[in-house]
Amino acid sequence: MSWLSSSQGVVLTAYHPSGKDQAVGESHTRGGEEATLSRRYGQYTMNQDTTTKITEKPPFDRSSSQDSLDELSMEDYWIELENIKRSHENRQDNQEVVVVKEPDEGELEEEWLKEAGLSNLFGDSAEDPQESMVFLSTLTRTQAAAVQKRVETVSQTLRKKNKQYHIPDVRDIFTQQRESKEKAPDGTESQSVRTNENKYQGKDDQASTPLGDKELMLPVPEDTPASETDINLEVSFAEQAVNQKEEKTQKSESNDASLPDFRLPKDKTGTTKVGDLAPQDMKKVCHLALIELTALYDVLGVELKQQKAAKIKTKDSGLFGVPLATLLEQDQRKVAHNFYFMLISQIEEGGLETEGLLRIPGAAIRVKNLCQELEAKFYEGTFNWESVKQHDAASLLKLFIRELPQPLLSVEYLRAFQAVQNLPTKKQQLQALNLLVILLPDANRDTLKALLEFLQRVIDNKEKNKMTVMNVAMVMAPNLFMCHALGLKSNEQREFGMAAGTANIMHLLIKYQKLLWTIPKFIVNQVRKQNTESHKKDRKAMKKLLKKMAYDREKYEKQDKSTNDVRKL
Repeated sequence: MSWLSSSQGVVLTAYHPSGKDQAVGESHTRGGEEATLSRRYGQYTMNQDTTTKITEKPPFDRSSSQDSLDELSMEDYWIELENIKRSHENRQDNQEVVVVKEPDEGELEEEWLKEAGLSNLFGDSAEDPQESMVFLSTLTRTQAAAVQKRVETVSQTLRKKNKQYHIPDVRDIFTQQRESKEKAPDGTESQSVRTNENKYQGKDDQASTPLGDKELMLPVPEDTPASETDINLEVSFAEQAVNQKEEKTQKSESNDASLPDFRLPKDKTGTTKVGDLAPQDMKKVCHLALIELTALYDVLGVELKQQKAAKIKTKDSGLFGVPLATLLEQDQRKVAHNFYFMLISQIEEGGLETEGLLRIPGAAIRVKNLCQELEAKFYEGTFNWESVKQHDAASLLKLFIRELPQPLLSVEYLRAFQAVQNLPTKKQQLQALNLLVILLPDANRDTLKALLEFLQRVIDNKEKNKMTVMNVAMVMAPNLFMCHALGLKSNEQREFGMAAGTANIMHLLIKYQKLLWTIPKFIVNQVRKQNTESHKKDRKAMKKLLKKMAYDREKYEKQDKSTNDVRKL
């Protein structure tokens, strides 16, 4: 179905800028011809030539997300793309393009195992993978399958390359895992996180479970199925997907405009948020989140490809085009306030009721001059915020996000965020976004959180500013998912699909932001289990050390006594 034929009869319901609004931004005054041109092109690359006019969009396969968004206007999206292009041309800075490295055979899986904290399953340390046995013993069936699949790929690749070091057979690794489940290091039976291989047992069996391990057993009552809007954080998301497939209850959802009001059931023990855990535990959470995300994508047949950016030279000072970590460091060193948060604060102080906020661009020349002035005066404390107009400030915020050397959603997981649209149900899309947010670097996660909270406050004033959640999603999607520093190029057919998909993902991020920073309880339980087993191992090692110290002391005392006896003689 072509784009023109599929769009007949579509009612454009989004807010369109009036003639008065268009006069606000100098960059918005070229009229409808260029806006139409940008809409025909769809999502562009920064070096794309827009002089050739196209009379019709190419045909493309429609996804459920595209069908649902036909009822809404994509006008805001295409206009925002045109504004981004003009802004980039006006800036004319020489920011280096991030080179995304294409992994060699097996390299992707090897990098994945490193990110999952399982690097000692291959390479020089593969001869003694005992350190990972405790970790593997806590995995669910689907998580273990995801690990096993990557280990097999790496092993096959290493054999092809004729590596000299020992390559463990994957069956040996997971045989040891099963054995470690049956017997703990101290010889006692070990309770592990329940999986589909070890179904939830009855009440009598649970009653005999030691108190310390009861939290690891989280049965779902079969007679009281969870509500469709309840998010179950006690059972692995991938395991839930498997169960839905087996029960044939999984249905593809297409109504993206009206999202369900998902909620977390009340838990007596409360919920764990990102930031509640110690750094060492958070590291384990990230390892498990990556494995769980991969398992979920594997179960649902969605490809998960991580990318890795080659190291490039980036700016080590300034405000725009500076890595987030560098910016935070210089903010703490030079001023009391973070530039990004101060910019958001200034927009809010100017009034969130401003009509077309975020949608109507600031004047291009003014925005360019403001960038230069901010670079020169912000850290000196002499920049005059009162002179900044609302739409100019909003344009500065979007520019800041776009010009990060690497995407706010990270190079590694940008594709995974985009792939969320391919998951069958909204609940599974939410679960994947939850895991992806956990996986983001701290600086990226905190910056994204502040942005989503700000966008929600903008939407709360929609009666006056005419910015609904879909308007905001349409405008912000290209800013969040298009990082011009990546220099990515794609065909037009893919670009149109990406437009609708990324707008839907942006909608999900905004609507469910209060749920996304929650660490699933089954992951918390797995971390607790790892810590318990590690402590047992440490206690055993400590007992061995103390026994050796006592033996050495006794031996020394005997030698000392013998020496004294000889001297007396």
